[in-house]
Amino acid sequence: MSQSLLSQFGTAFQRVESAVNALKSGKGVLLVDDEDRENEGDLIFSTQHITQQQMAMMIRECSGIVCLVLEQDDVERLNLPQMVSVNNSRNKTAYTVSIEAKHGVTTGVSAADRICTIQTAANPDSKADDLNTPGHIFPLLADSGGVLARRGHTEGTLDLIKLAGLTSKGILCELTNQDGTMARLPEVCQFAIKHEMIVLSIEDIVKYRSLNLNL
Repeated sequence: MSQSLLSQFGTAFQRVESAVNALKSGKGVLLVDDEDRENEGDLIFSTQHITQQQMAMMIRECSGIVCLVLEQDDVERLNLPQMVSVNNSRNKTAYTVSIEAKHGVTTGVSAADRICTIQTAANPDSKADDLNTPGHIFPLLADSGGVLARRGHTEGTLDLIKLAGLTSKGILCELTNQDGTMARLPEVCQFAIKHEMIVLSIEDIVKYRSLNLNL
């Protein structure tokens, strides 16, 4: 990974701190992984602060596959099975069945409807009966160990939300270019500068957590 591109956003520790503060204040951040993994950047927001404008950005500027990061107790509470019984995807991305809020939505695909769905699922008082399946939101089951257990965008999002001290969940979507190709680090950085966002890497979070083992 090109550290020269990331360095414009500070050191590894500064990038993590900036991302945490951004999420606390309701802003989005961009998280990139290694070139030999997915080699992509994901746009991340919290369910607590997401606005219709921000969700519209995710739909417009990203892949359109908006994902909600959940933990084991969440998927048990909502009775969400894994999408497949045998996961043979390269990175073992743990998709559950897709979801839709049972109430408060129409087609489920608009920015407002997707926010309704993610906030319904993220509500600790919600039950399985509050959701329909399938739908237009794709939950991801995060490894409870975060990036120290699995170096994925799912776990990176989980860690950032926890580091920010938020009780909400994280939402992510893969950033794409205007021609439909995946945005790589140079394009991710350009997008971040244009929209005044921070870019950090999963490796940044690994380093940060490794020196703060109580986190």
